[in-house]
Amino acid sequence: MSGNLADGERGGAADAVLEVACDESGSDGENLTGGNTDVFAHAGVSLSEAEAAATVREIRDRIRSPAEEYKANHLLREKHRAVLEWLLAPRGPIDGRARVHLMEKTFFVVDRTLGLLLDDAGEAAVLFRAGRPAFGETGWRAFLQAANQLLRVRQDGDPVDAFYGTVDTLLRARPRTDAASILERLAATRPRAVSYREGLLAGPPLIPPLNPLLPAIVRTAALWSRDGRPVHLVHDRQNMLTPDRIAWIEGAARRAGSGLAGLRLVVARDDARVQVADFLAGIARKIASDELNGRGDPGLTTLLRPYVDPGSVWGDARSGALLADPVAG
Repeated sequence: MSGNLADGERGGAADAVLEVACDESGSDGENLTGGNTDVFAHAGVSLSEAEAAATVREIRDRIRSPAEEYKANHLLREKHRAVLEWLLAPRGPIDGRARVHLMEKTFFVVDRTLGLLLDDAGEAAVLFRAGRPAFGETGWRAFLQAANQLLRVRQDGDPVDAFYGTVDTLLRARPRTDAASILERLAATRPRAVSYREGLLAGPPLIPPLNPLLPAIVRTAALWSRDGRPVHLVHDRQNMLTPDRIAWIEGAARRAGSGLAGLRLVVARDDARVQVADFLAGIARKIASDELNGRGDPGLTTLLRPYVDPGSVWGDARSGALLADPVAG
């Protein structure tokens, strides 16, 4: 599959709206450092309803599980490897008709923390790459967890004291490192953190800073409208996707220059296109997580690579096996 949409998707009138069905995998709410998954995936497919239904039927016929609803884990079982390879294969059922945006959750936390406290996330990749070598696994994990707690909307205790106490401890332990120079700047931002936490007392923000779903949808809209064609997204129902947040997504997409024509929510089990997006999101999340943790499957990684958004959010070069041109988004 090339980096462009399939010829059949480009063949209509320039102003014809392309409908893309979406779903996600790996959502742990705002718990990005201690949840069940370390990668968030958001997938979109441009199959017609008939094509998607045929794909789901073929998967069922090949797997023959009695489960009422199939999920990605059915395809990820070793005994069904041939079905997974068929789904992702060049000239397979979703070739040229699917994209998946991936986020490495711990890097997303660092990126959002520096954006909030320093008004500059530009050094997030520097801190992410230098943090573990500088502070060790235990110290770096403590920083990530403290940053996650600081930004979470719902919080007990005093996350401000916990965060800056962790920063001070790490600075005393390793004061002369690239990571420490960034922590020194963070150490001076306590008033901004206090202001952020006080602001939450008035009510939760419309866009929680640590929720990856909303920016992922904006990015998905941009991916599918790069040729100038307007795009309409069909998305699995999510409690997060309230009318106000959908309006924010549509506005953010327009400000980013993408042709998002609208976003409609559906029940996944009633829309085979969303089911196929769910398969791809779950598959991509698992393959990416395995790659990032040093247990990647080269064959599956190769099959997934053409579907991965090159603007996926990664913190370091471990994404190189998944992306031809790694970008920390």
